[in-house]
Amino acid sequence: MSNVTLIGMPASGKSTVGVLLAKRIGFSFVDVDIVIQEKEKRLLKEIIRSEGLQGFLEIENRINSELDVDNAIIAPGGSVIFGKEAMKHLKEISLVVYLKISYESLVSRLGDITDRGVVLEEGMNLQDLYHERTPLYEKYADIIIEEDDKNFGEVIDELRRQLEQIFGQKS
Repeated sequence: MSNVTLIGMPASGKSTVGVLLAKRIGFSFVDVDIVIQEKEKRLLKEIIRSEGLQGFLEIENRINSELDVDNAIIAPGGSVIFGKEAMKHLKEISLVVYLKISYESLVSRLGDITDRGVVLEEGMNLQDLYHERTPLYEKYADIIIEEDDKNFGEVIDELRRQLEQIFGQKS
C-alpha cells in the first residue's frame, strides 16, 4: 500500500492537507474532483445539474473505483463514501484517513455549497448531510484525525506522525 486517501466533509481540508502533505513526504497529489471534471469535460455542478444526484454519484463511484496511482495522496469528493465499489478500491490501494470536523466548524468554513459541488438530496439540509455521512466516514477510516482547534499545519504534523508509525520512517 503506497497511497493515502483523505475523506471527510467538504471544507474539511482534504485538498489543502493533501497538497501540503504530498509536498512534505514526496508523494503526488490527486484531486479526484478535478479528475472527474477532466474525464467528463464539465464542472461538478454542471454534472449534478444535468445528471442529477444519482447520475453524479454513479460517475464519481466509477472514476474513483478506476483510480490507478502509486505514492499519491488522494482527495476524493466528500460523497465518495456512498460508492461501495469506490471505497472498496480505495481501501485496497490506500490507507484511508478521515479528516473529522465538528458541524460548527463545517458551517464556519463552508461557503456556497452549490458552487462547491456538494450533493444534497431534495429536502435535505447541511446538518442532515453531516449526520448521514459521519458514520460512513468513520466506518471506512483506518485513521481519524480530529481537526477542531487545530490549524492545517498541526493536522499535517499529526497525520505525518501517524503515517510514520504505520509505514516506518520514510518522510
